[in-house]
Amino acid sequence: QVQLVESGGRLVQPGGSLRLSCAITGNIASIDSLGWFRQTPGTQREAVARISASGNTWYKDFVKGRFTISRESATDTVYLQMNNLKVEDTAVYYCNAFTQQRIDYFGKGTPVTVSS
Repeated sequence: QVQLVESGGRLVQPGGSLRLSCAITGNIASIDSLGWFRQTPGTQREAVARISASGNTWYKDFVKGRFTISRESATDTVYLQMNNLKVEDTAVYYCNAFTQQRIDYFGKGTPVTVSS
């Protein structure tokens, strides 16, 4: 079992920056990769960024150059640094852990609103 708790979501103006955090507990050794997803009402949850155990990263096209995913092993935390935020980035952001047993875990999400 893996538990994920997100934090850091809030209201921010267009062009602003925000850093989301995700605290990871449980069977951390079983985690193959970590990621961030987002979801808006009436749409499917979509992957935004991912980081593997070896540190390789992947980003969805619409966030490339603006978002950065990172992991701090000492504190078992994964971050999503979001710069140059756009109104269309408004969503609930979820932390994700994919384990070696091919199980997906998600946190409860943190809301991000980009608006002037």
